Amino acid sequence: MSRLQKRYQEEVKQALQERFKYANAMLIPSLKKIVISMGLAEASKDKNALQDCVKEMALLSGQKPILTRARKSVANFKLREDQAIGLKVTLRKKRMYDFLDRFCNIVSPRIRDFRGFPKKCDGNGNFSIGIEEQQIFPEINLDEVKRTQGMNITFVTSATNDEECVELLRQLGFPFKTENNS
Repeated sequence: MSRLQKRYQEEVKQALQERFKYANAMLIPSLKKIVISMGLAEASKDKNALQDCVKEMALLSGQKPILTRARKSVANFKLREDQAIGLKVTLRKKRMYDFLDRFCNIVSPRIRDFRGFPKKCDGNGNFSIGIEEQQIFPEINLDEVKRTQGMNITFVTSATNDEECVELLRQLGFPFKTENNS
């Protein structure tokens, strides 16, 4: 069992129960999955860049990413049907908790001018952030990076509203902005 998963079972569930007064223990929100996605606009033209992105995504997530492909051709974007346009990885269970632990304690402090993430969710209890460069991850060798590539990270929870989602992630150690430096 992951260190963070053990902390969720022993401490975070009780803290959420006390704060929100759930009638049933199954209503306590939990982290369901983490989805990491990366758009490959200019990398789709270069086969080597695509392979580099796949390798980097596999390094930072711990599993092989899935190629997402275009459904339709769009002439204005020089996009052909079935052309690779992105990568995504869905992390669950132990890998999910390990990634969240690394992201909160190692990766977030390495972001330039980092003061915390805004507490803005999607309204359904999910939290998404965008990262501008992959070089903040310690798994990636900076000498091998040819181009900076951004990514989106979505934390999917079983929370029914944004307040429960933010409180769950905050209890798990997620670095949100405090009220005085927003």
